[in-house]
Amino acid sequence: MPATPSSPTSPGHVLALLRATGPLTRLELQELAGLSRVTLTERLEALRGLGLVRHAGRKESSGGRRAEMLEVDDTGSTALVADLGQSHATLAVVDLRGTVFAREHRRLPLRHSPTEVVPMLLDTGRKLLRRTGRAETLCAIGLSVPGQIDHDSGVTVAPPTMPDWNGAALREPFADALGVPVLLENDANALAFGDFRALDRPAATLVGVKVGTGIGAGVVISGRVHRGVSGSAGEIGHLRIEGSRQLCSCGRRGCVAAGAGGQALARELGVRMTADVVRLVGHGSPEAIRATERAGRLVGTVLATMVSIVNPAHVRVGGAIGVLPPFLEGVRRGVESNAHPSALRDLDLGPSRLGENGAFVGLAGLVADEMLSPATVDAMVAARQEV
Repeated sequence: MPATPSSPTSPGHVLALLRATGPLTRLELQELAGLSRVTLTERLEALRGLGLVRHAGRKESSGGRRAEMLEVDDTGSTALVADLGQSHATLAVVDLRGTVFAREHRRLPLRHSPTEVVPMLLDTGRKLLRRTGRAETLCAIGLSVPGQIDHDSGVTVAPPTMPDWNGAALREPFADALGVPVLLENDANALAFGDFRALDRPAATLVGVKVGTGIGAGVVISGRVHRGVSGSAGEIGHLRIEGSRQLCSCGRRGCVAAGAGGQALARELGVRMTADVVRLVGHGSPEAIRATERAGRLVGTVLATMVSIVNPAHVRVGGAIGVLPPFLEGVRRGVESNAHPSALRDLDLGPSRLGENGAFVGLAGLVADEMLSPATVDAMVAARQEV
């Protein structure tokens, strides 16, 4: 839906105030928005007509009738979200709060292409929507993929480990098939934003690191994903390590991912997949534990530079390899040994708390920020009034 400029007293801005500071009483919201009682009532009626505001109990009172509390209803709208990687595709049906109603995981060959994967994603997505009975409330699609994304054209840009996806148009096939807006995001950015939401959107910078088959990082500053000019902010997996000649799946030598990613660890330990590395660590294999700790230290050494430059309050490490205890310990040691001392002061470094749903929570949050923005909400109100 096209977004148009909206008034600072519009229904969309009233909803934005509720999202930022709610739940609120009518009087609190009226004073905060600077609206008359009549105008606020009109705005709330418009928002209720879209199913975006609901009753949230009553405020505690020392005497007299307790005032009704209002909050944003972000549970009625549905998003279809998909996390696509080098070896997997996982889809889920969620509400805008990030609640997962159904999910499905598919293994993919290491060399896969959009021609075969996109139709599968659409077919699986339709089945999940039918299974959950939420197809009628679908408002948007969120897709996370490795590498960079051209957000203007809706195509992937040279994912180094997925060469067949270079220049792949992702927005159009999904939008045409399901008739809703499509949001694209780098997979590490989606995970970082999910952890940011899990911390209740703190007024602080967060760096999220995803280590699975490959390695990537995302940065959230002032509640927004920081992508950089070309979308390559946080691309730590393909930084080159001086003195290393290990061949990376991107075709270059010496990348961090070539020595510390799940694919590299699997090769070092003589197993097929990242999942096998996770299994070996879980079974207490000394060799696997040493290898993952060393890999974590390498990532931590690189991450230390990022921590020193960005100076985040929070660092969250996720992904199948990233949450392994020896890997996390290695990351911690690498960061603490190499980051600037002032950047370590009060740094909160730990594992992602979201497990396998991290990307889904992040994508749901990004969809919510787009679909519940003042301009989008005001456009929906205007379209409803024209009917």
